[in-house]
Amino acid sequence: MGKVLMKGNEAIGEAAIRAGCLNYFAYPITPQSEVAEYLTKRMPEVGGVFLQGESEVAVAYMIFGAAGAGERVFTTSSSPGISLMSEGISYIAGAQCPAVFVNIMRGGPGLGGILPSQADYNQATKGIGHGDCRMLVMAPASVQEAVEMVMNAFPLAEKYRNPVMILGDGLIGQMMEPVEFPDHLKTEPSNKDDWASNGMDHRKRSERNLVRSLFLDPTALNDNNLQLKAKYDQMKKEEVRSESYNSDTDYKVLIVSYGTMSRVCRTAIDALKEEGIDVAMVRPQTVFPFPEQAVRDAAQKESCKQVISIEMSMGQMVEDVERSVRGGKPVHWFGKCGGDVPTPEEVVDVVKSLIN
Repeated sequence: MGKVLMKGNEAIGEAAIRAGCLNYFAYPITPQSEVAEYLTKRMPEVGGVFLQGESEVAVAYMIFGAAGAGERVFTTSSSPGISLMSEGISYIAGAQCPAVFVNIMRGGPGLGGILPSQADYNQATKGIGHGDCRMLVMAPASVQEAVEMVMNAFPLAEKYRNPVMILGDGLIGQMMEPVEFPDHLKTEPSNKDDWASNGMDHRKRSERNLVRSLFLDPTALNDNNLQLKAKYDQMKKEEVRSESYNSDTDYKVLIVSYGTMSRVCRTAIDALKEEGIDVAMVRPQTVFPFPEQAVRDAAQKESCKQVISIEMSMGQMVEDVERSVRGGKPVHWFGKCGGDVPTPEEVVDVVKSLIN
C-alpha cells in the first residue's frame, strides 16, 4: 500500500491496527475524538473490539484487564482524560503489564481549550501516576512519525512490560498529511504465557500467573520497585531518540524543541540562515527518556553561546534542558500555552534578541 492522505487521528487508529492491536477502549474527548469515530468502523472490519467506557476511569481499568490477559490494547485521550486514567496507569505499571496510551494534548489547566498545547509534558514524563512509576514517552512531529511511533509502541510496551505513551497535540491529531504504514513495523506479540493471566489451560501448566500491584510485604514491594527502576534505567540506555538540525554549522544559538513546535522552529532556522545567522536544533523524539547527551553535546560546541527551550507550555521542558546543559551555557525559555502557536517570525525575533 502506497501513501494515503489521512487526518492524524485516523492515521493513529489505523497504525494501531496495522501493528496488530485489535483491542481499543476509549471515551470521547476533543481534539482526539476522530480516533474513536474511525475505529468504530474499522475494528469490526478486522475482527477487533472497540468499546466506549462510561468514563476515562473505567477505560483505564478495561485497558488493565486486557493487558493483564496479555492482549495488545491501547486507548487515546486528551489532557483531562489522561488525568483521570493516571490511577489506572499506575496500576498497570505496578503490575508490569504492556499497554499503549495516546495523548493528543489540549490547553489547560482544567478544561482549558481544545487548541494545540504541550502543557502535559511534566505529567507525561514525571507525574503520570502515583507511586514512583514512569512510562516511555515518544513525541511525534508529523503524522507519519505518529504512525511509526504508534506501531513501535506495542513491541516496546511488551519488551518492558510497561505502559508507553505517544505524546501528540491538537495539530498532530487534526492535520492531514500523506502517510504510509511500513510493513516491517508489524510485529507479533511477544511470549506472554510466562506472565499473563490468560488461563492455565491455555498455558498447559499448573503454575498460576498472578497479575497484581498490591504488595503488603515491604520487602516484596521494594523488590518490585527495584525491578521497575531497572526497566526505566534500561530505557535510558536503549531507547533515547533525538534528531539534530543544522548542527554542522558554527551556530551561536541552540534550540531544543519537540513535536509540532519543532516544525515552526525549523522554518525559523531556515529563515535565519538566509540572513546569515546559523542556529541549530535538537529535537527530542523521546521525552522520557530525555536525550540529555545529545543536548549536552550540542550545547558544548564552542560557537554556541545560548540555549533556548521553545515549547507550547509555560516552560516545562526547560528543566530537562537545564539539567542536560549542566550550567555550561545560559538556558532560556520561550513559548505560549493557550492554543496560540508561536510563529516562525516570533521565534526569529526571540533568537535575534539572544544574539544582540
